[in-house]
Amino acid sequence: MAVRKPPGSRVGNSEPADGSGDVHLCRAALPVGVVTALLGMVGLVAGITTPARSGAFCRGPCVAYPYTDVAAFVPRDYWWMYPGLALALVAVVFVVCLARWAPSGRGVLAVVSVCSTAIGAAVLVVDYGVQLSVVQPALLARQTDGLTLWSQYNPHGLFIALENIGYALLGGAMLLLGVALAQHRARAPRVVGRVLGIGGALSIALLVVLVSIYRADLDVPYEVAAVSVTWLVLTVTGTLVAVHSARTRRSAAGSEAR
Repeated sequence: MAVRKPPGSRVGNSEPADGSGDVHLCRAALPVGVVTALLGMVGLVAGITTPARSGAFCRGPCVAYPYTDVAAFVPRDYWWMYPGLALALVAVVFVVCLARWAPSGRGVLAVVSVCSTAIGAAVLVVDYGVQLSVVQPALLARQTDGLTLWSQYNPHGLFIALENIGYALLGGAMLLLGVALAQHRARAPRVVGRVLGIGGALSIALLVVLVSIYRADLDVPYEVAAVSVTWLVLTVTGTLVAVHSARTRRSAAGSEAR
């Protein structure tokens, strides 16, 4: 026997049948949104205030090859990686929460965005983890053999390469999730989806444009652009989700009180 759904029941993953704004996220949406926004903001401030010591944006004096005489810059030049590492981990939970907003017809896009975020975050965790737990203490101990390839000051090193891969994957994830949410009938997921979509599209577009401009020297320009766009988008969307979750909780508490 077919079971009829009562009026106003939820359809698919998130949207109520009446098209109202009563869409639900995971229970942790409020703290996850707050933490995402705070980490993104702290990371942006730390990154902006860290001087470029090599690459296309260095204005001198610049660190030269083999990029190992940099112990004087430890730990100051590595501060920005701590919020970056934490944000990569939190971003996975954040995107999982947002994916619950995706209408049933766009569930595949949401799932792919979660997978892309997880892969990108894993790359960034390994990248930042190596810098903080291997390269940083090795520089302080003057054990610099073999560090040239891993140095963050090396524009053509593994650090920049892995960072660009990780943020390109996050950019693609934001674009896909943005497409999945952009036409949602409720205002909150629609606004968040459009911010994600614009940020993801910008991240991917910058990759194409900067490749044509810098070619073999793409490394640092794309790193700076992708990190800035991603962290800014996560700061904005984290704030939006936190505000929406707080309002939803207050509305639910008011309804129960009545």
